[in-house]
Amino acid sequence: MVIVAGTLEIDPNQREAFLAGRMEGMRTSRAEPGCLEYTFSADPTDPGRVMLFERWACQKDLDTQLAAARARPAAAGTAVAPKAASIFIYDVSAERPLRG
Repeated sequence: MVIVAGTLEIDPNQREAFLAGRMEGMRTSRAEPGCLEYTFSADPTDPGRVMLFERWACQKDLDTQLAAARARPAAAGTAVAPKAASIFIYDVSAERPLRG
């Protein structure tokens, strides 16, 4: 399993447009093989920050999604670009419930 997680710095006045512009991409990615989670979300304490969280069954599935995303034309509303981004891939060797 791999996790992609990070933060994006967005003009606070454009954050809602940024998130709306990623809605279709989130739906498309969630329907792809191996996608367990794919979410852009607003940071409730910082109006200029958006969180990204993805969970993929394996690196191959993530690679396939990244290639497909590059090949797709940009969706309407994705014109709002982040000012900065800090995103990392984490390789997961195991998982377990928080309680139990």
